[in-house]
This record gives sequence, structure tokens and C-alpha cells, in this order.
Amino acid sequence: MPLLNEEEIRRYSRQIIVPEFGVAGQMKLGKGKVLVVGAGGLGSPVALYLAAAGVGTIGLVDMDVVDLSNLQRQVIHGTGDVGRPKVESAAEKLRRLNPHVYVETHHVAFGPDNAMDLLAPYDVVVDAVDNFHARYLLHDASYLAGKPLVEAGVLRFEGLMTTVVPRKGACYRCVFPEPPPPGTIPTCQEAGIIGPIPGVMGTLQAMEVIKLLTGIGETLSGRLLIFDGLGASFREVAIARNPKCPLCGEHPTIKDLSGHAAGWVCPPPAPPATP
Repeated sequence: MPLLNEEEIRRYSRQIIVPEFGVAGQMKLGKGKVLVVGAGGLGSPVALYLAAAGVGTIGLVDMDVVDLSNLQRQVIHGTGDVGRPKVESAAEKLRRLNPHVYVETHHVAFGPDNAMDLLAPYDVVVDAVDNFHARYLLHDASYLAGKPLVEAGVLRFEGLMTTVVPRKGACYRCVFPEPPPPGTIPTCQEAGIIGPIPGVMGTLQAMEVIKLLTGIGETLSGRLLIFDGLGASFREVAIARNPKCPLCGEHPTIKDLSGHAAGWVCPPPAPPATP
């Protein structure tokens, strides 16, 4: 394993001196490969903090382009990026932040036809999507591929997250077996989101990834963390593996991705109104 050079030691010095982390932790990060699916509100802080921390390879998946309405919360993008593919805009910022990090961009829709190929090279997956269709597809694909998944969701003033480690505790479907019926839960486009909420949750996701890659601390596996931005409070709910879970239960019915229709990271834009 190559040693850190002088510039890297200076760059990462504040985390290297943490006793539980040290040079060994830094070198594990340097070998790590993380796929962030979604380069928006959650993906922005996740990718920025992972790059700053020195994760060796960061993959970005998003088919969308930067819109002016994104900038209130998607802090990796700027006004000059409007109209650019999000993965290109984000990759540029990450490379500028830390040239030691290798950034791979995938300007594609995340779907059942390419999910397993996209996940294959990576050690950890981050759920930074913004709709249930993509969330369940990503969750199932990560579980079937044996990849730890750090999940989070945000809406208005609230956020929730958990970490799913395949075959070690509960999965997302143990708690929420099926996606909610269309229209029952509004999207951020419909209900809104306060910008710092995905910032808080995305930062926590980055910390979960660092723990998974280095083996330090305790992850959120088996726990659901809920953040109330208005009350400035966190609460935690223990979640147990459900033996009847369709994915990880004793008699699973989900064994591949054939039950998923074509997926996407962001819903396609609405058609223009008819005059």
C-alpha cells in the first residue's frame, strides 16, 4: 500500500491526528470507492465532504441538468452552471477541491438495465435520489449486489436516514415493504424543502460512508434516524429484520430487478402547458 506523501499528510492532518482514525484510516479512505446516486441536495454535501476527506474514487450518477431552482440547496453547483449536466458541474468542483480524488461521471438514468453494472466497481453506495421509484430500485440493486447503502430522504423541514448492510440487519423494505401509492406523499417539487435540511442529512451520510470504509464507530444499521429541523431535534427508532421481508426475509420474492420499470434519478420535466 503506497504511503501518504507530504502534501497529503498536510491536507488530511486534522483527521489523521484523531486517535481512532490515524494514518491507517486515511489510507483506507484513499482505497475506497463510493457511488453517489444523485448530484442534488443530498449528493452535494455527501460528495464534497467525501472528496475533502480523501476518498479515492467517487462516482456520480445523475441524468439531470442544473436548474436555477436547484441552487437554494444543491450547493455544489453555482449560477454559472445552470444548464450544465449536474455530474459535470459536480465533478469540476470535486476535482478543484481535491486533485487526489478520482471522479467518475455517469450522465445516465439509473435504471434496472444498468443498475448492477453501475454498482459493481464500488465499495459503498449513497442514496441521494429524490423519488421513491429510484429509491426502491437503488435499494434492491444494492442489496442484491452486496453493497452497503447509506439512505436518506428529506422533505420540508425533516429528514430521515438509515444504513443498510446486506445480510447484516434490517433493510429498507423491512420497514417500508412497498413504495407509497403515487400521489400520497408529495415530492420536494410539490411540497418544498428548506435548503439546510439536505445539508444536514447529506453531511451525516458522508460520516456514515467514512465509518463504513474505515471500520471505525457504529453505523446506523438497524436504526432509523429522524431529524426535525424546526424543533432542532433528532430521534432514533430501532428497526429489526422482518422475516417476511420480500427482499431479505426467510423466503424472499425479490431476487432480481425484473419487477422494476425503467428508473430515473430525477423525474422527467413536466410537459409544457397547453395554451
